[in-house]
Amino acid sequence: MSRTARANKRNPVTARRGPSLNAVLTGVVVLVAVLVIGGVLVLDRSGGASSGTLVPPDAHTLSKADGDEVTLVEFLDFQCPACASYYTGVTKKLEQDYRGRITFVTRNFPLEGHPLAVPAARAAEAAGKQGKYAEMYHALYDNFDTWATDGRSTSADTARATAKFEEFATAAGLDLERFRADSASAEVQAVIDRDVADGTALGVDSTPTFFLDGEEFSAGGSTIADAERELRARIDAALAG
Repeated sequence: MSRTARANKRNPVTARRGPSLNAVLTGVVVLVAVLVIGGVLVLDRSGGASSGTLVPPDAHTLSKADGDEVTLVEFLDFQCPACASYYTGVTKKLEQDYRGRITFVTRNFPLEGHPLAVPAARAAEAAGKQGKYAEMYHALYDNFDTWATDGRSTSADTARATAKFEEFATAAGLDLERFRADSASAEVQAVIDRDVADGTALGVDSTPTFFLDGEEFSAGGSTIADAERELRARIDAALAG
């Protein structure tokens, strides 16, 4: 066989039929890296205490800070007695005292044992569609005993509660017909369902549950006053940092 023929005849073992082994391995490494990074990004966006899960673009804010901000998120149930106590003893004060210094976000997490929690959340969301979420939020908690309880027990009187919600809507200057329509809409219910899904993904199973800058806050004390003192200390430390 001539030298030319031998040169043209490729060894089936050593002949390169495609990318080299090194190139293949490099490609695999790059692909794995992309998948891992992509997986992290997906998890960041859909699970864990990421900003996207805690604070969706249309979240309701009772206080809004500009620039580098400290963010407090509360998952709440409007018919929850503990939430009402925290409102009176903690969050209403925080909203006033830190207004403009922190971003305070509220999310819905109605519990199954509170039959009027979803209707109340619907009322708040419907008021929000007319730019009056804060007014309804405050009315629901400031007048908690007028619709959420029957004496000492949890109320299930939907008719009485609905009449109260419409009374609050009228006092806030809302278009009542639009308020009624929005309260009954699938769009409003979808917002509540999303909040519950987000809270569940974050491990929320009771109300109120707070997250400060993405980290769940758990009070070490046993009283509302203890919780207020501890939460203020955490907020002050975050603001100072």
